[in-house]
Amino acid sequence: MPRRNSSVVGREFGSGVRRAIEQTRMTHRKIAEMLDWDESKLSDVVRGKGGVNEAEVLRLLAFCRVPPAEVRHLLALYRETRETGYLTIPADGVPDLVRSLVEQERLANAITVWSMNLIPGRLQTVDYMRAVVEGSARSKSVDYEEVIAAKVKRRELFHWSREFVFHVHEQALHLPVGSSDVMKDQLIHLLVMAQRSYVTIRIVPTSVGAHAGLGGSFMHLAYEKFEPVVYLEGENSSLFLEDKASLGTYAEVLKRLDRQALDAEQSKELINSILI
Repeated sequence: MPRRNSSVVGREFGSGVRRAIEQTRMTHRKIAEMLDWDESKLSDVVRGKGGVNEAEVLRLLAFCRVPPAEVRHLLALYRETRETGYLTIPADGVPDLVRSLVEQERLANAITVWSMNLIPGRLQTVDYMRAVVEGSARSKSVDYEEVIAAKVKRRELFHWSREFVFHVHEQALHLPVGSSDVMKDQLIHLLVMAQRSYVTIRIVPTSVGAHAGLGGSFMHLAYEKFEPVVYLEGENSSLFLEDKASLGTYAEVLKRLDRQALDAEQSKELINSILI
């Protein structure tokens, strides 16, 4: 794989290699020395920048004694040649909230979310999450408590070192999800989260009518060291978009939503008015 700018799939591959190296309890320098590699070469692999061929990947994974299933997973990532996006369709039918999305959120320094129908997942209470599950099409093969636990774990990424902006359509505040008590607790939770200096909640009022976000909900992740990506989630798949055309389109959507949404204080007032 030729050396290139880091992509989502490249970074996921790099994270898998990093985990493999960590379980050896050896330093990068020692492993590079034993493989007769420059340490910078191993560093590029871990950072998702490539610089190795498939035979070298297999040699590294064999040296680290990576289990066969994980070797197959990492080789599939290595062979991924898409440069405009990264599609994942997990075997259990549920978008991978742990291995892909959470890793990219961890690396991002600014996360912007647009949610048209529901309270954004990161801002949901556990009772609201359960009510969403109960009202949706369910698969017998999915452990939804495990899915909820993965969503709750994402809260650990809330930190002052990152900036979070949530654009939410007003209809999400009115849509009854669960009991009236569940909705009341959910709206109170939004107000509590909005008090954090690094969290901004902007409501797009129903009075706006047709709005820029009619194409559907999405997440925009910005990084200090990498190009931004857009994350889309479906019923049984998740997609990272990285091509310039798509990024430009979604950036324009966010600009328009920014103009159409109430400011942070007005948004709090609207949420409070629903609670009264």
